[in-house]
Amino acid sequence: MKKIILHACCAPCASYPIKKLISDGYKPVVFFYNPNIYPFKEYEIRKNELISYCKKNNIDFYIDEYYIKEFYDFIKGFENEPEKGKRCKLCFNLRLKKTAEFALKNNISYFTTTLSVSPHKDFKTILEQGKIIENQTGVQFLEYNFKKQDGFKISRQIAKENNMYFQQYCGCEFSIRKDN
Repeated sequence: MKKIILHACCAPCASYPIKKLISDGYKPVVFFYNPNIYPFKEYEIRKNELISYCKKNNIDFYIDEYYIKEFYDFIKGFENEPEKGKRCKLCFNLRLKKTAEFALKNNISYFTTTLSVSPHKDFKTILEQGKIIENQTGVQFLEYNFKKQDGFKISRQIAKENNMYFQQYCGCEFSIRKDN
């Protein structure tokens, strides 16, 4: 099996992509790098849920440091952008670049992301950012649109079966719905 680094934002979104990658002949190594998640308590919940899921399913994983300042510095000036706007594009770039750098450092030729499982994320933007990072690093971005073939629905079912925590917003403070 070929190793692939799978950037993961949370356990529910990682569940189906992990299964899909394994069925496609890959050995996923889950990479959790999400300096955008706010507040820190939310970050900890998502991180711990993912660790638990990976351990339960014997999936290799790596948890990177939490530097929310890095996220704020990277998206500065785009805080008021709407969801799916320029702020999200920058956020994808930041997280995917770190993922590819981790792959490069660990001699792994492929990377992809769970971000594409969400119907709230624009696959074209994810793909665009993945290809930019591929060109910069030489690590191949595999074009998985995990929401296809009911990927989102399946991921939610797996999450329910495993009693996983479901977050109510994407992750950054700017994505928190004002009416929640």
